[in-house]
Amino acid sequence: MLDGCDSARAAVFDVWRDVVRQFGPTRAEAALRVGLRAGAAPEEAVAAMLDLAAAAALRPLSRTELRAAASAPGRLTRHAAWRLLSATGGQSLIPDVRSAGDAYERTLLTLLGLGPSADRVRDEPRRGVVVAQSMLLGRIDRPGEGMSGGLGVLLSSLGDALAGTEAVARTLTVVTACTPELEADPALLRRRAPGHWILRIPVDSVNELRPEEFGRHREAMAWWAAALFASLARPVDVLHVRYADDGSLALAEAARRVGTRVVFTATPDPHRQMTERYDTPAADATALRGDLHRVFVADRLVERADRVVGIAGRDGGASELLGYFPQLLDRNDEGVPGAPPEGIPPYLPPPREAARSAELLRTIDAAVAATPESADGGAPAVLFSVGRLHPVKQQDLLVRAWIGSGCHRRAALVLVGGSPHAGDPVERAMRARVEDALRTCPEARRQLVILPALSNAEVRMLERRLADPVRRSSARYVCASAKEEFGLGLLEAMEAGLLAAGPLRGGVPHYLIDGHNGLLIDTSRVETLGDGLVRLLAVDARSASMMAGRAQALVRTTFSSAAMAETLAEHYAAVAAARKCAADESRAYGSPAESVRVP
Repeated sequence: MLDGCDSARAAVFDVWRDVVRQFGPTRAEAALRVGLRAGAAPEEAVAAMLDLAAAAALRPLSRTELRAAASAPGRLTRHAAWRLLSATGGQSLIPDVRSAGDAYERTLLTLLGLGPSADRVRDEPRRGVVVAQSMLLGRIDRPGEGMSGGLGVLLSSLGDALAGTEAVARTLTVVTACTPELEADPALLRRRAPGHWILRIPVDSVNELRPEEFGRHREAMAWWAAALFASLARPVDVLHVRYADDGSLALAEAARRVGTRVVFTATPDPHRQMTERYDTPAADATALRGDLHRVFVADRLVERADRVVGIAGRDGGASELLGYFPQLLDRNDEGVPGAPPEGIPPYLPPPREAARSAELLRTIDAAVAATPESADGGAPAVLFSVGRLHPVKQQDLLVRAWIGSGCHRRAALVLVGGSPHAGDPVERAMRARVEDALRTCPEARRQLVILPALSNAEVRMLERRLADPVRRSSARYVCASAKEEFGLGLLEAMEAGLLAAGPLRGGVPHYLIDGHNGLLIDTSRVETLGDGLVRLLAVDARSASMMAGRAQALVRTTFSSAAMAETLAEHYAAVAAARKCAADESRAYGSPAESVRVP
């Protein structure tokens, strides 16, 4: 199993602590010794067994054997051997940093050589809890590129806002850094804003990780996170993870090792997805295996979390979660999990605002000029959509619906998202599908604009310009995603004053009321999405202005990052206080020692 699929290996790591507790460290150590000395195991399995030993501070190999593993030609083996040596007091066998072959190894050997105080940083002497929030997918400063989406924008502003609350002393946003990124910048902790720091978890990869790759890095990520959390001048009180993936589970394990409490934002998926995708004889077995693993991860995170929160659904709360996580009802009478409001920061114009907006509008207006007509005989409209190029965002379906419904003869379509480079395979595949859609109607190409990802400030600036009533062509925002658990891009468009349409599936109906402050559309098929585009363009100017005004007022009064920070800060303070209370009780009454030797 250890040399099988990444998901299976990650699952073994996650239950390992329970295995050692049940059977004892002596038997676990002996079992690993047999496996390591068998001599026929592939490197992945050898490295995994060494990491299992390190996770429980076991010593399955002799000093001579460990010395050989620490200088093995396979980097997976030697990295795992170094971690094991660090966990079991064998630092003298760890090579000097000068032997490192690249930036990842330099960073690893530097931390191992410096010990637990490797990266101490003295922050502002404030009272309150120290909060870490994870963003392991994509890059926090490049929204719309690769795996980087709205979460980066959210956590950037949220981290700043949290650090400004009375309850929070410091915020750490935990991200990953692959080997090329470490070569460009070896620092693992950088200050982003007063009280808000970026903590980088190194990953031994030549590219930024995708969700399906976390399994193979799961134990290394847990080790790195625990080591870096321990290196901070003040301990992390609360860690907040938001995705049900192996990366989140790795951070949750790191939190357990250093005594940090965990908050998990649960969503109905992946459990809900199981009933929707696989009730058919033609179900994809590979996708089923992946979704079953996500169900396993989500259930483990709910079990590990000290507090579970949700994202508001149609009823304004997170009651839907109880159908997928009934165990929540039995946890300290928690009942329905809270659903802290999400939000966006106030608009701040980008540098060179006037020149940059004029440049972008010239490109869009050229496509508008190429559009033949509009429904009412006026100027053609603009359909505007922002999102990373990814199957869940369905840009290809949107282009097909725009053409199939005839809307390409009434409105230019502007898509914003994707890296300006062609390196990401998922983005390349989406661009190819968009090109396939255009082959059915080559003349529509002149009315389609695809802009690479813009900064969040530029996106919001452009939305404001498009919403300006003095413009001759009206603009409407459309989110064609298969689902949005919340939809920060929609909120930003609504805040800018655009009439917006979003998907029925997910949490958007919580704040977007069809016909009142926007439109809800069925994005599951080309035909229904096309019907939604037709309906969106058919809204007259007066009605569009009224709906957009209601949407703008709602977002500005309810969905701000400051309000979100205040609510979450209360959750974090309560979780940290519960931890302190439990620690006080433990000291007062004593607690049985665990049999697992955890570093």
